[in-house]
Parts: sequence; C-alpha cells; structure tokens
Amino acid sequence: MSADLIAKRLTCERDDRLLFSNLDFVLRAGDVVQVVGPNGAGKTTLLRIIAGLYQNFDGQLLWGADDVANQRDSFNHELLFLGHKSAINPLLTVQENLNFLCAMHEDHTRQAQTDALEQVGLRGYEDIYCQNLSAGQLRRVALARLYLSNAKLWVLDEIFTAIDLAGVAQLEQLLENKAKAGVAVIFTTHHKPSLDGLRHLNLEDFRV
Repeated sequence: MSADLIAKRLTCERDDRLLFSNLDFVLRAGDVVQVVGPNGAGKTTLLRIIAGLYQNFDGQLLWGADDVANQRDSFNHELLFLGHKSAINPLLTVQENLNFLCAMHEDHTRQAQTDALEQVGLRGYEDIYCQNLSAGQLRRVALARLYLSNAKLWVLDEIFTAIDLAGVAQLEQLLENKAKAGVAVIFTTHHKPSLDGLRHLNLEDFRV
C-alpha cells in the first residue's frame, strides 16, 4: 500500500540563519521532485530532515496519516537515502561494501548484487578494495543500491555527482522506471535532469 509524504509548515534555522519557513508539499507515489534553490538554501538539510538525520526543525512531516516520528522504524524500512557522499568504506572490497549496505535494509542473493554491479559498470570489480577506485567508481558502488532497493520513497542528495554522461542517462532512465512503478523520488542535483513528469520544489519560495 502506498503512502504520501506530507510536509506541513516546515521551518528550519541553521547557525542562526533561516533556511526556509512554512514549507508545505505533498510527495505521492510516482512523483519525481527536484529540490532547487541557491547554495545555502537548505536543500540538503531538507533531505536530511526527511531521512531523520536532522531534527532541529519546526512543523510536521507525515507519512500517510501519521507523523513520521511516531513510525520511524516502519518509515525507515520504506526509505532509501543516498547522500552526496558515497558512504563507502575504503578498507573493504566492492562486494563487502555492497553486502554491508544491503544488510542494513534488504536481503539479496549474491547473483542480484552481481547483476546490480553489472548495471553500474562494476562487474568484475567485486574483490577490488575501494581505496583503489576512482571517485566515479566509488559513486557507482553506492548507486548499485538503487538497483536492489524495494523502498517506496527515495531521497537522493546530489545524485548525479561524479557520473559520466552515459551514467547520467542510465540513472535518469532508472528514476523514470521506478516512478512509473510507484516509487516517490525527491532529489537534489546541480545537473539539469531530463525526466518525464519532473516537478520542482523551490526553497526560495519559502523564505521570509
């Protein structure tokens, strides 16, 4: 069963500076929303609020009919968060990192993980230590999670960072396919994405 993510009057200050005030939006199954605004507008902070990683805000965040705070465990089960940092351990191999990332959320067969690595161009890199990979390859290790996730809500910060043009096109296609399957996607990027049905949430519209 799908649920809507509903923000009501979200207001956030950071370092004594107002980022946004009385922010309202609804994110429904199949929606693809890009959060936009100048540097420092609070784009990453908003995504971290949704993901439960930043608590210093006023207002209400609902998942379905109930406050997210009242259902954090079940909400986290429906959530995929990917930050602008890859969160990859350089002392582990590609396979070991993917095992760890998947174990936190979902159980997958080794073949499913291998297929995901093939999708991001890392088939054959399973036993390579991540400290020996380039920034783009590290990012692709993290992106492999997207091909394994059954989460209903994707929260993605600077999702196209360190990805080449072919990788950007492939990732855009994945986001479109997931949205058609009912996944709700909210993301930030400095890239200008070309996505069917893309909506924008401009944080400049919610500043005093």
